[in-house]
Amino acid sequence: MKITAVKSFPVHPGWRKNLIFVKIETDEGISGWGEVYTQYDRDPAMNAHVLKLGDYLVGRNPFDIKYFCQWAYDDYAQRRGSLEFYCAVSGLEAAMWDIVGKACGQPVYNLLGGKCREKIRVYANGWSYKMLSPDDFARAAEATVKLGYTALKFDPLPRPWRTFIPREHEAHAEKVVKAVRDAVGPDVDLLIELHRRLSVAHAVAVADRIAPYNPFLIEEPCQAEHIEAIAEVRQKTHIPVMTGENIFGKAGFRRVFDYRAADYLNADVANCGGILELREIAAMAEPYFVGMSPHNYNSTSLGLAATVHASAGMQNFIITEYFLPFVAFCDTLFPGEQQFKPVNGYIDLPTGPGLGLEPDEKALLEHAAKPFPLRAMPFPGDERM
Repeated sequence: MKITAVKSFPVHPGWRKNLIFVKIETDEGISGWGEVYTQYDRDPAMNAHVLKLGDYLVGRNPFDIKYFCQWAYDDYAQRRGSLEFYCAVSGLEAAMWDIVGKACGQPVYNLLGGKCREKIRVYANGWSYKMLSPDDFARAAEATVKLGYTALKFDPLPRPWRTFIPREHEAHAEKVVKAVRDAVGPDVDLLIELHRRLSVAHAVAVADRIAPYNPFLIEEPCQAEHIEAIAEVRQKTHIPVMTGENIFGKAGFRRVFDYRAADYLNADVANCGGILELREIAAMAEPYFVGMSPHNYNSTSLGLAATVHASAGMQNFIITEYFLPFVAFCDTLFPGEQQFKPVNGYIDLPTGPGLGLEPDEKALLEHAAKPFPLRAMPFPGDERM
C-alpha cells in the first residue's frame, strides 16, 4: 500500500478558532483522517506544515508511522521543533493510524495493545465561555451537570491574562469556585484552569483561596517553560497540579518528571506528536505515579476520536476533555454518527475499524476557514482588555 495524496480541510466551526482536518489517500482506496490542533491566527502556518510534510509522505507506506514521525523531526525539522510542526505531524500521524486500522479491520486501540477499560471519562469544557459573574458561572454549571457531566473545567480568573494580578482577581476566582461548588454540590469534580498565567506567589495564593472547595486539580498555574515554578506551586499546595498541553514530544516531558512538577499530564494528541507519542508519554509517566488527563481543545470528532483510542489502553488514564461548543458543528460534518457522545460523563469505546469516523467532505468545503480580525494591543497595565 502506498500513499497517493495528502489533503487538508481548514474549516470554521462558528465558534472561536478554525479547525484543520487532514485526509491521506492510498492506492488501495483506503483513506485516513486526522485532526491538527489549532490556535487563532496560527492555523495558516500549521496548514502549511501539513501540506509540505504531505509532499514527503506521497509514495510511502502508511504503516511506517514511527519512521515518518522520527524522520519528520530529524530531517524535515532538523530537530528544531515548534507548535506548528508538532500539530501538523500529529494530524498526519492520526490519519496514518486510521488507514492502518481500516486495512486491518480493527479499531486503532486494538493495534496499540488493546484496552484497559470499556469507556472513557470526560469533563465538560467551553460551557463557561465569556462568563463574568460568579452567579453566571453557577447557573451555567448547573445546566451542564443536568446534561449528565460529572466533571467541569473552567477558568475562574477575570481578564486580562497577566503574570502579576491584583488581589481582587484572586478574590474573584475564589467567589467563582465557591459559587460553582455550591451550585453543583460535593460530588462533581471541578478542574481549575489557570492557563499558564501566574507567578508562583499568585498561583499559590489562588490555590489557598480555592482549596476549601475541594478542586480536583489546578491546571498549568505557571508558564510551561518554567517547570521549576510549577514544581514549587505543587510543593506549596495539596491540590493536585497538571501541566503538559504546551509541551511537545516525549523528550519535552523529561524535566516534568525530574522536578516532580505534576500529578497529572494533559498532553494533547493533536499537538504532542500523535497517538503513539501520547501513549509513550503516558508510559513515561506510569513509574512516576503521574496520571494522564489528555488535553482536547479540538473538535468533538477526529481529535476526540484520536484521544479516545490513545486513552483506551493507558493504565494511568484518568479523564479527558470534551468541548461542548463544537458538538453541534461536528454533528453536521459527521451525520448520523453516534459514537464519541458522552452518556453520564463517559464515552463508550468504538468498535469499528480505524478511528471510527468519516466526515462529509462536501460539508467540510461548505465551512471554509475564516481569517481572524486583528486584535487590540493594550499596554500590560490597561485593565480594559
